[in-house]
Amino acid sequence: MTTPVLSLKNVMLSLDGNAGRVDILHGISLDIEEGQTVGLVGPSGSGKSSLLMLMGGLERASDGTIHALGQDLTTMNEDTLARFRRYNMGIVFQSFHLIPTMTAIENVATPLELAGAKDAFERARSELSDVGLSHRADHYPLQMSGGEQQRVALARASVARPKILLADEPTGNLDGTNGNAIMDLLFGLRDKHGATLVLVTHSDVLAARCDQIIRLEDGLIAQESTVK
Repeated sequence: MTTPVLSLKNVMLSLDGNAGRVDILHGISLDIEEGQTVGLVGPSGSGKSSLLMLMGGLERASDGTIHALGQDLTTMNEDTLARFRRYNMGIVFQSFHLIPTMTAIENVATPLELAGAKDAFERARSELSDVGLSHRADHYPLQMSGGEQQRVALARASVARPKILLADEPTGNLDGTNGNAIMDLLFGLRDKHGATLVLVTHSDVLAARCDQIIRLEDGLIAQESTVK
């Protein structure tokens, strides 16, 4: 029996807000196998993005355990989590999160440089070519459209060949045409490099492209369905 790439057991999340303690996730348990594509769906406020952030170690669970690639994220300190993400995860956000003072190629090369890769810029240039942005390598984020910025973000997330790709509403800030192009690229990169992909989306069409759909409601898994 193979070990799941991601395994969550009775995960809970509560955060302190202005109105007091808010319970966001209520005992989530799920396993995601190697190479799967999983869509997290549900109404706004159901806990989708929070669940994704827990999987990426960007948020701390209040209770329960989260294992990624057999490693317990809940026992790692911030430095250990950062190193684990650097070598094993690529994360794409709705709002791109590019560094505005860096060019496209510098943004893409950053995770490789942090990992000590000697050929960081060569690999970054190749990755930009894969997303159709060779001609934008020396441009800054504000000189690019939203769709181009998200392509750079995709290149940055995939350049280190992570085993896990996490995407939080990657088309949320884009029009339909650019959104479809980004999703084609995301699934294409996933297929090319064999990563496990988990994405948050409000789009039923996008979710239907995944192997499995997990629907959250009020911080609980309301439904799990296999698409293909």
